[in-house]
Amino acid sequence: MGNNFAIELADSDLFPDLDLEKAIGYHLQGNHYPPVPLSMVPVCIEAIDAYYEEAYDKEIEMPAGVLYKGKDTAPAWAIIEQHHLSPWLPEE
Repeated sequence: MGNNFAIELADSDLFPDLDLEKAIGYHLQGNHYPPVPLSMVPVCIEAIDAYYEEAYDKEIEMPAGVLYKGKDTAPAWAIIEQHHLSPWLPEE
């Protein structure tokens, strides 16, 4: 599992019927220990969207009960980095 599994989940040719929400959910639950709560799926998708908009520092609200460095928001880049979302980003 790990990064190779994430790359496969992000490949729409490999899994054409797998929507983004499910793919991110599988990634958060299967590639992290302990598993990341599924309440983070919309947050991760918002961070990916911010990346595409080049709004890397956009503060994204965390779900209830989840904090980032004691705050209820986190910058998009930190969410992407800490949840290993690079397979869903455009290639350089």
